[in-house]
Amino acid sequence: MIVGIDLGTTNSLVAVWHNDASVLVPNVLGHVLTPSVVGLDEEGRILVGQAARERLHTHPGQTAALFKRHMGSAHTVQLGSRSFRPEELSALVLRSLKEDVERAYGEPVTEAVISVPAYFSDAQRKATRIAGELAGLKVEKLINEPTAAALAYGLPQRDKETSFLVFDLGGGTFDVSILELFDGVVEVRASAGDNYLGGEDFDHLLAERFIQTQRDQPDFPAPQSIIQPLRREAERVRQALGQDNDSEFVLRVDGKEWKHVFTQDDMSTLFAPLLERLRNPIERALRDAKIRINELDEVLLVGGTTRMPLVRKLAAGLFGRFPSIHLNPDEAVAHGAAIQAALKSRSAALEEVILTDVCSYTMGIEISQRVGKDRENGHYLPIIERNSTVPVSRVKTVSTVHDFQDSVMVCIYQGESRLVRDNIALGELDIPVPPQKGPVDLDVRFTYDNNGILECQVSIPATGEQHVLVIENNPGVLSTKEIAERLQALAALKVHPRDQQINTLLVARLERMYQESLGDLREEIDRCANRFQQALATQDEHIIRQARSDLSERIARLERGGGY
Repeated sequence: MIVGIDLGTTNSLVAVWHNDASVLVPNVLGHVLTPSVVGLDEEGRILVGQAARERLHTHPGQTAALFKRHMGSAHTVQLGSRSFRPEELSALVLRSLKEDVERAYGEPVTEAVISVPAYFSDAQRKATRIAGELAGLKVEKLINEPTAAALAYGLPQRDKETSFLVFDLGGGTFDVSILELFDGVVEVRASAGDNYLGGEDFDHLLAERFIQTQRDQPDFPAPQSIIQPLRREAERVRQALGQDNDSEFVLRVDGKEWKHVFTQDDMSTLFAPLLERLRNPIERALRDAKIRINELDEVLLVGGTTRMPLVRKLAAGLFGRFPSIHLNPDEAVAHGAAIQAALKSRSAALEEVILTDVCSYTMGIEISQRVGKDRENGHYLPIIERNSTVPVSRVKTVSTVHDFQDSVMVCIYQGESRLVRDNIALGELDIPVPPQKGPVDLDVRFTYDNNGILECQVSIPATGEQHVLVIENNPGVLSTKEIAERLQALAALKVHPRDQQINTLLVARLERMYQESLGDLREEIDRCANRFQQALATQDEHIIRQARSDLSERIARLERGGGY
């Protein structure tokens, strides 16, 4: 069985193609959104999703979030006594989603199409593939998130001819893609983005502003000690301001409260720098696609952060029209990934749909250039330009620079900067050349395929020799040997029982509320927790279910009127 997965910074979703339609699969808690959070419980077992998210504040040393932002790097996170790479943490989320599908449909999931930000680098894409492999999935394809959303949008109207822009602002990344739909073909014209701009950045600014308003208040705690409650409340306020003109930011620690009211006007000023950063990728994509704003038929908003009125207002102002919001911004990418999975499995219902995509970055080599009287190394020669339709193959001819030179080091880079020091190194190829007086020509051909694999072929016309390098590993990305070792280590981890997750979530929620309270409220929460522990001790599912229902209602009342 093949599935489509939206592996998000904040939340992840999985969908399947069933009865000629994409269907989102709920997790064991009945939600289609699974928080991209991983933690350990008291027995050292792995927790994934909402239960782990509840423990971010109470057990920060045993819980990890936002690890997608470190994909493709050697960054590690310490959970308990063990360190995890971003690929491993992502693999645990993917494995949880995989098990949700297997539970729902009763058959093994072996393959997946996983969405990635359009502006993910080569290393980040390879790390995502490795995460899938560690989760026991063959990653059939990586699909750019805006492209996936476009598939979800374009499928019901495959007979139309239209051009549209996908504005994808999620929890951690921003992507923009321009596409054309004609005769059942979804063609990506251009993509651009910012891998470090999303809802989390808006929340961070909001939390920082709240701290500034409270600096002079007595006994205000050190910000580093309250990161998680600040982040959680900032997210709540930002979302509330999507519905209301103002919202009260309330921080409660040790029975004390600090409050500040934020308005839509406050947000407009506070978020201005972030909103300005949305403009450049849009303008770049329009330039690369060689299309004017007034030639776009529609603008699609994707990603939960696009629910912010300020973002929608900005989009309307930039494009001179109200953007389309008929797709659920949280779910569109997962639906599109499932459609791509169905295309890979050649579903009869999708025979008429063809998808083309582009490479998001320029790829080239280091060369030396004459600057004045001197020759200077470190210059960049693009070979495949960004937003070229894939698969693509391009060749450029370079020459040796010294008489009787006997070798050439071909250094391969990815990026848009004029100098290679500001781009990302992908690999290098040491080529022997025939020493002679005068230059020796070399033809450097780059071939980039649909699966994001770059092949560099260097030919020497004078001798007919060819040398090939396939860029499959990058600095910071796990090697084949390391993948095998990590796979073995992950297999040995104990996973928290899935049928207990709803109870674990409730216990974690009570623990978080207890730590944030004092006095009578803390005593009441303690009594609730003790009653639930007694119910769990009976191991009688009927008693536990009733206690859980009663407790959930009680918690809701406490949060509304008990100082929460």
